Amino acid sequence: MSPDLLIALVGFAIVSSITPGPNNLLVMTSGLNFGVARSLPLVAGISFGFAIMLLAVGVGLGSVIRTSPGAHLAVKIFGLGYMLWLAWKVATSAPRVIGPEDGNASRPLSALTGVTFQWVNPKAWAVALSATAAFAAPEAMWASLFAILSVFAVVSLLSLSAWAAFGTLMRRLIDTPSKMVAFNIVMALLLVASAAPVAYDLLINR
Repeated sequence: MSPDLLIALVGFAIVSSITPGPNNLLVMTSGLNFGVARSLPLVAGISFGFAIMLLAVGVGLGSVIRTSPGAHLAVKIFGLGYMLWLAWKVATSAPRVIGPEDGNASRPLSALTGVTFQWVNPKAWAVALSATAAFAAPEAMWASLFAILSVFAVVSLLSLSAWAAFGTLMRRLIDTPSKMVAFNIVMALLLVASAAPVAYDLLINR
C-alpha cells in the first residue's frame, strides 16, 4: 500500500472510529457505570469483532449476504432483536452502589458481547464495506486486508478506550444513582434509535 493511500486509510479509520455510534455509546456507558479497567474486555471484544468482520467482508461475505434475500432478512431480524436486547441491558444497568462481590451487582458487557454486536451494528457494516471497497487492492488482496485490519485494530482500540475514559470523567457531572439511571436510559434510547433504520427497512420490504 502506497504512503498516500495509507495516510488516507488512517484518516478514514480515525473519523469512522471516533465519531459517535452504537459501539461508542456502549463503551461510554460502560465507562460511566464500571470504570475504564472493567470496560476493557468490552473494548477488546469490539475491536476484535470488527477485525473479524473486516476480514470476512474483504473475502466476500458481505456480497453473499447482500445478494441472498433469505440471509439478508435473517441478519436484519437477528440484528434488530439483538440491538433491542442490548438497549434493555444498558437501560437496566444498575449504578455501582453495592460491592462487586455482591452476586446481584450488575456487570459490564463482556468481550463476547462486543464481538457479537459487530455483526448487527449498522455502522460497523457500513464502515467495513466502505473500507474494503476503497482500500482493498484486488492484485494484493491479503496484503491490503492486513493493512486495513492493522490500522483499524490500533485506531479502534485507542478510540474506544478514549470513549470509556470520557464516560468515566462524566461521573463528575453524573454523580448520583438517579442521574446514572437517567443517563443509562438516554443511552439505551439512542441505541434503539440507531436500530430504527433496520426496523423501517424490515417494515417496508416485508
